[in-house]
Amino acid sequence: MIGILGGMGTQAGLDFCNKLAKINRGKLDQQYPLFVLYNKSDTPKRPENLKKYFNVLNALVKGCKMLQKNKCKFIVMPCNTAHYWYDDLQKKINIPIVSMPKEVFLYAKKTCKKNSKIGLLATEATLKTKVYHKYFDKDFQLVSPINSLQKSSVNKSIKYVKMGKIKEAEKAIRPAVNYLMKIKCKKIILGCTELPIAIFAFKSFKKIKQSKIFIDPNLLLANVSMKKYKNLK
Repeated sequence: MIGILGGMGTQAGLDFCNKLAKINRGKLDQQYPLFVLYNKSDTPKRPENLKKYFNVLNALVKGCKMLQKNKCKFIVMPCNTAHYWYDDLQKKINIPIVSMPKEVFLYAKKTCKKNSKIGLLATEATLKTKVYHKYFDKDFQLVSPINSLQKSSVNKSIKYVKMGKIKEAEKAIRPAVNYLMKIKCKKIILGCTELPIAIFAFKSFKKIKQSKIFIDPNLLLANVSMKKYKNLK
């Protein structure tokens, strides 16, 4: 059984579950994966608690232990910023926690030339804590929008998704995407789980899967989870 620690935010957790279902679309009910979604929406805000490290860590530990007690074989967290706590969290949990940034890096190594320029759209907290940089910096040039675009485009788009204003979110993120494409990024990582919702809200699932520029960590995590799930059966 797959354990999903969600609620960071709720839309992102549901998006992950939806993608798990869609990659198995057309199968019998009994062929879909068994999973438990714990929508732990009372987890303290990650950006505001970077210095109050244990506030978030303790909440994540409680969430993961609940999934562990319910016989999940491994855990995923559809939240990029939460992976700042990944190492200490894994030490306190007896089942594997799949690292989203690591899986994105492994995918990039297969699909991108070494030292190529890769864009990263993420929360300011994810950028500050170098959740992705610690994997990518040796092999790739990881770049993000300038500070003014971060605030006016990326942050605004993430906020709109959390508010359920998807059309506004899709419009808000465009300037940041255009900036990264203009500076010739080969791929763009949607490094906040709200952003695939904004980017792909009005596109078919087929187009999401076939996207040549965007890397959707939630979709990638869903695919990795399914492979892991099948190997454990």
